[in-house]
Amino acid sequence: MPLKFQVGARTLASIRRNLVRVPLDLDAAIEGRLPAFPALSPAADGYLVTSLPERLSDALGKTAGAMIAFERQRYTRRYADLTTGFDAYLEQLSGNTRSAIKRKGKKVAQASGGQLDVRRYATPEQLAEFHGIARRLALGTYQERLMGAGLPDTPDFTQRMYAMAAEGNVRAWLLFVGDAPAAYLYCPIHSGTAIYEFVGHDPEFNDLSVGAVLQVEALRDLAADPGVARFDFTEGDGQHKRQFATGGVQCCDVLLLRPTLANRATIAALAGFDGSMALAKSAVAWLGLQDVAKKVRRA
Repeated sequence: MPLKFQVGARTLASIRRNLVRVPLDLDAAIEGRLPAFPALSPAADGYLVTSLPERLSDALGKTAGAMIAFERQRYTRRYADLTTGFDAYLEQLSGNTRSAIKRKGKKVAQASGGQLDVRRYATPEQLAEFHGIARRLALGTYQERLMGAGLPDTPDFTQRMYAMAAEGNVRAWLLFVGDAPAAYLYCPIHSGTAIYEFVGHDPEFNDLSVGAVLQVEALRDLAADPGVARFDFTEGDGQHKRQFATGGVQCCDVLLLRPTLANRATIAALAGFDGSMALAKSAVAWLGLQDVAKKVRRA
């Protein structure tokens, strides 16, 4: 598993360690449950714990024993409560966000000939069509170019997608502008929670905010779905997630590594880089250059 030295979405370098990933789902994060740790093989360097509630960081350290604990990042794991219906959900958002939703939706509708063209995919047959269109769209997204995190095209992914769809546990959407696919969103469903897993849009439509418009329409659809109670924006944070979430849990990602010389050197390198990035971020905020920095990161 690569431990990345990242500036925004761009990876500058990475150190590979043999880690066992221990992710907490949204329910575990909200309820504050410590994860169960599988046994480590002799070749493993340790664990990567993700979405650990901050209030459990001390308890995790006590269970780590001789292992070295290193906190990699902190963020709010955000989610949207959809149990009250879409109109009530909208009322929980800020007035500025609601106004922006109307304005952006109207702009996309005008570009599409007068109404929004959002198509929903849920069955295995529908998802075969979705995957063919969305995968071609994903190739041009910054998620694919910078992170290799566009919609996958591997046999393992497609087989899992079809199997989950056959059980009713996938929702996906495409937004079209005219005849052109402009944005996609893919969400597996786990225990009544829709997971924000794969998303992207054609850069040609940046001025139309097609990703935000598709997000709203997907939430509208899910709020009417009796099998879905929440939308999980998953690990990490960002403006998009802050705009559309109604709740959140303060979380952190923690490395637990065996106390070897190589692992100590890895932690020292990560700590130095993360500290430098935190200082740079503070300087950018102080100078008011956030928009410029965002464009540079994605260039």
